[in-house]
Amino acid sequence: MATKLHFADRLGAWKARWGIGRMTYLVPAGLYAIGTPTPDDPVVVTANYKMSYDLVRQALAGRNVWLLVLETFGINVWCAAGKGTFGTDELARRIEATGLAQVVSHRRLLLPILGAPGVAAHEVQRRTGFGVSYATIRANDLPAFLDNSMVATPAMRELTFTFRERLVLVPVEMVGALQPTVVVGAVLFLLAALTAGVSAGFWVLAAYFGAVLAGVVVAPLLLPWLPGPSFAIKGALVGLVWSACCYLFANGAGWHVTTTVALFLALPAVSAFYTLNFTGCTTFSSRSGVKKELRLAIPAMGGAIAVSALLVAAGWFL
Repeated sequence: MATKLHFADRLGAWKARWGIGRMTYLVPAGLYAIGTPTPDDPVVVTANYKMSYDLVRQALAGRNVWLLVLETFGINVWCAAGKGTFGTDELARRIEATGLAQVVSHRRLLLPILGAPGVAAHEVQRRTGFGVSYATIRANDLPAFLDNSMVATPAMRELTFTFRERLVLVPVEMVGALQPTVVVGAVLFLLAALTAGVSAGFWVLAAYFGAVLAGVVVAPLLLPWLPGPSFAIKGALVGLVWSACCYLFANGAGWHVTTTVALFLALPAVSAFYTLNFTGCTTFSSRSGVKKELRLAIPAMGGAIAVSALLVAAGWFL
């Protein structure tokens, strides 16, 4: 198996980051040879999402390693572990389907730490005879792990969520927000243009798009520095800053009070909604925590939008 990534690989990864062909970006499941491995060489397990596969094979360049690729239907290790496709049953099936017991002389599998939620190691041992060891979180730590007698250091087990790691998640979030943003933006533009003129329509459109970008881009990038544990509040704070900018740039001092209050209610609610959506990308949010926040935040955001719409309508008659 080649370990050098070519232009087509990098282009495919870029497209997947932007949500283009994301759900079909995969490789066939099976057993692959990196270098010229012998029966004594280690077996590393990964998902068949091609970006995961590429990161692992690139990290193991110059090594002799067996790579067991599970059928996760193009989903990365962490998400597939949560869904159960990177799990005990698939691992046992793939060991049997590839005849791994006849290929290697040892009985040890090296799994990514993020795959642990889906795998019951004792069940794999009972059903296949292979023991499970958890290696590292990041693929690029695998060479150091192998050189360290297959012992992970604390740094290899530390899950980070740096500015760059948040930045690479933004494009797919933007693509996901694009269609509803265009539809809602078009409706807002038409309503504003018909009631207050075309220039007002463009202003409302810009204000709305800015609020979406505040929630999709700005808040995720500033996540550690925004106060409070709530994603909705973090997004609302960024939305408030954007509302103040809109107020100043558009000379809001001349607005009716209903328009001003509507602005400071609606835009933070929009930003809060899209920031809350980012919980699915983070490394630390839990399902129960997200559900709890949704129960509190969704009614608040919906109420803010409803009140702002009523204020705008009331402003027409004042």
